[in-house]
Amino acid sequence: MASSAQSGGSSGGPAVPTVQRGIIKMVLSGCAIIVRGQPRGGPPPERQINLSNIRAGNLARRAAATQPDAKDTPDEPWAFPAREFLRKKLIGKEVCFTIENKTPQGREYGMIYLGKDTNGENIAESLVAEGLATRREGMRANNPEQNRLSECEEQAKAAKKGMWSEGNGSHTIRDLKYTIENPRHFVDSHHQKPVNAIIEHVRDGSVVRALLLPDYYLVTVMLSGIKCPTFRREADGSETPEPFAAEAKFFTESRLLQRDVQIILESCHNQNILGTILHPNGNITELLLKEGFARCVDWSIAVYTRGAEKLRAAERFAKERRLRIWRDYVAPTANLDQKDKQFVAKVMQVLNADAIVVKLNSGDYKTIHLSSIRPPRLEGENTQDKNKKLRPLYDIPYMFEAREFLRKKLIGKKVNVTVDYIRPASPATETVPAFSERTCATVTIGGISLEACTSLEEFYKYSSRYLNCLLGLDQPGRNIAEALVSKGLATVIRYRQDDDQRSSHYDELLAAEARAIKNGKGLHSKKEVPIHRVADISGDTQKAKQFLPFLQRAGRSEAVVEYVFSGSRLKLYLPKETCLITFLLAGIECPRGARNLPGLVQEGEPFSEEATLFTKELVLQREVEVEVESMDKAGNFIGWLHIDGANLSVLLVEHALSKVHFTAERSSYYKSLLSAEEAAKQKKEKVWAHYEEQPVEEVMPVLEEKERSASYKPVFVTEITDDLHFYVQDVETGTQLEKLMENMRNDIASHPPVEGSYAPRRGEFCIAKFVDGEWYRARVEKVESPAKIHVFYIDYGNREVLPSTRLGTLSPAFSTRVLPAQATEYAFAFIQVPQDDDARTDAVDSVVRDIQNTQCLLNVEHLSAGCPHVTLQFADSKGDVGLGLVKEGLVMVEVRKEKQFQKVITEYLNAQESAKSARLNLWRYGDFRADDADEFGYSR
Repeated sequence: MASSAQSGGSSGGPAVPTVQRGIIKMVLSGCAIIVRGQPRGGPPPERQINLSNIRAGNLARRAAATQPDAKDTPDEPWAFPAREFLRKKLIGKEVCFTIENKTPQGREYGMIYLGKDTNGENIAESLVAEGLATRREGMRANNPEQNRLSECEEQAKAAKKGMWSEGNGSHTIRDLKYTIENPRHFVDSHHQKPVNAIIEHVRDGSVVRALLLPDYYLVTVMLSGIKCPTFRREADGSETPEPFAAEAKFFTESRLLQRDVQIILESCHNQNILGTILHPNGNITELLLKEGFARCVDWSIAVYTRGAEKLRAAERFAKERRLRIWRDYVAPTANLDQKDKQFVAKVMQVLNADAIVVKLNSGDYKTIHLSSIRPPRLEGENTQDKNKKLRPLYDIPYMFEAREFLRKKLIGKKVNVTVDYIRPASPATETVPAFSERTCATVTIGGISLEACTSLEEFYKYSSRYLNCLLGLDQPGRNIAEALVSKGLATVIRYRQDDDQRSSHYDELLAAEARAIKNGKGLHSKKEVPIHRVADISGDTQKAKQFLPFLQRAGRSEAVVEYVFSGSRLKLYLPKETCLITFLLAGIECPRGARNLPGLVQEGEPFSEEATLFTKELVLQREVEVEVESMDKAGNFIGWLHIDGANLSVLLVEHALSKVHFTAERSSYYKSLLSAEEAAKQKKEKVWAHYEEQPVEEVMPVLEEKERSASYKPVFVTEITDDLHFYVQDVETGTQLEKLMENMRNDIASHPPVEGSYAPRRGEFCIAKFVDGEWYRARVEKVESPAKIHVFYIDYGNREVLPSTRLGTLSPAFSTRVLPAQATEYAFAFIQVPQDDDARTDAVDSVVRDIQNTQCLLNVEHLSAGCPHVTLQFADSKGDVGLGLVKEGLVMVEVRKEKQFQKVITEYLNAQESAKSARLNLWRYGDFRADDADEFGYSR
């Protein structure tokens, strides 16, 4: 503590007291003050100074807990105003003081002056002048200081100030309340509004004793969401500070002790209140974290009303700079490169309720575990039949629901991966199996990360959406782990307080779990757990024979690909039949993979691994449709698998990963397979790398070049789909349809269908009540539930989801035998529909605006596996609709090699070049297809 000696008078005169300086730390009462020095590498020294020659009232004192007969002592009159007078005047201020007397017990008496020298305000005189203290009894005014005190007291008496005013001063005695009967109710009654308070004591950096105003509740307040190093009490009663405990306490004391603050009461813990202390200069909770004096605590961070993310960010600031308690901190991902910490990847497989397989931009596959969550698991030892093999996906409650949630949300989608920590490999123990090293990360979907873009196309595609996110127009990415937990399909792992290997969004996970528990969702539900009785008939010939006729009659059945054994061998789950089957692709001969035989390992045929990988990337865990034709001796079903309208057998042949098998000849897909195989042979790739074309005999007749046929017929456009296909009605048969609809509606009016009497089945024709209240012919495409029936209006081409109450039986008098379905599907010839969702939407909107519900002229140009490709003209101007889309830069040209199309293709290409030059729509950033450098990920 700084001090300086002042001398005066003759050498023989009385000694002049030494003037010392300090900062007021605390006012104990109207006549006792604690002064501290300046900090020098730690908390500074401090001392108590009692004001000489005056007396102020004693403050209230609580009875000692060790003395059961003792009683609480109340304030003496004017004691609290005296303390408040000094507190408001002195706390945190620099003063100088002199020591005039020191008792044998060590008590020091002196004078305190506000400022740096004794010319400042004399505190004792100010107290007496305000009538808040009196001169000590028996004191004689025999020096100038005592004379001034006497004068001040006389002035206070004359002015009737303080204790010299009328009355006994009872109104200055506080009604102190040391305990609260119902702390929870007390906290709730304040509705998290700031309460005025004075900090009376600082126990450690994050625990204080506060006097709540104006009702004088003396309460212990623990700062919400944090904990500072504390003082451990030893057996002998002494206290041992943890590292930085004294520094943290001084940090809080120097800013809050005996300051006027506001406290937001947020929760309670026993008799202690959790809260946030607000000072005009800042929030002490966040300051302690930012300076490395405290750490976040999970058990109370959720009640912090200003957002847990602020506390985590402040703690992260201190960690990154290794301040104080974080001086030895090492980040969980410190050894990872930035590109390995955060990246965009495509989800290929859901392994479990907390693990997925993603494909990186490099083409490599990586298993990612969702940070800080635990998937559903069996509880207890006797929940599983010892004689029955455990199938976790179906036997563990809510495991199937969790896997399905992830599968439907993620498969085939791009996600943002932020690695939180690497969990090292652990050896097996008696109760826990061995675990390999795990990469644990936060996975979000829907958000945009420009840093993770690997091509110019991705940058152009995401930059505008990224800007929208910043402006709050788009929603940020959804945290998949948080979504799982909020639905009660996973639980949050609890950690030791010093365990930093956790999710970067751990607080959001805890909040999501609290919501799930409150709402009784999933694992927290009190209802009976869902049971999945799934029959596995893979390789069971007898069961397969029973299922075969049913699957053959069903036509196309919905399925989910559970596993891919090879390019043409898969395991399927049929949700409608709740069974698992092994499925072999019909019509093709796929390279055999490697097999383990007794005593040897049979190597796989060339390109077998490529075929397996191709099938995995295309269909694994996707929803597909299958047509079962037959079964083999081992009980495996054989048939056709369709994914997004494409035949997997045809795709494998098309990519030179399979050959056509002779059994395909009797199939309706034979022509498509032959066409795909012929194209693959010409490329001489993969299984056709050594293919030599057979010499052609010279006597073969020379075919004349086919000429383009331009025979336009009038049609009426009724529907345009999101992939730019459209449905039309033939104008010539329009009157027949109108007459049929009129007769059908008259029949329905006289014999209305009974609500709920019709049980829809997939593939059936029926009548459906449209939103306009009229009945139309329709076909049932999918039955989700009685409230969700997917129908297709066969005369107009639009689709709708209806309840079964709006469906009825189609009378034979109005069936498709009387009048075939009038809506025919077509696609535009010579154009490529954009893959980007936004660009495709622009093109569809333009077509809807121009031709929907109008009459046009249609010409079939060539046939395709999906639907005929045509050109469409406006009925009045004869302008080509597809060519107009190319001119506006909304679509690209599909270049075809047939000679008969060269003239029209040239016209389309010229229009495309004009759109490029004008930088219209798709070409606003130039010709992105010209970026042939490897880093842009494009090829011609």
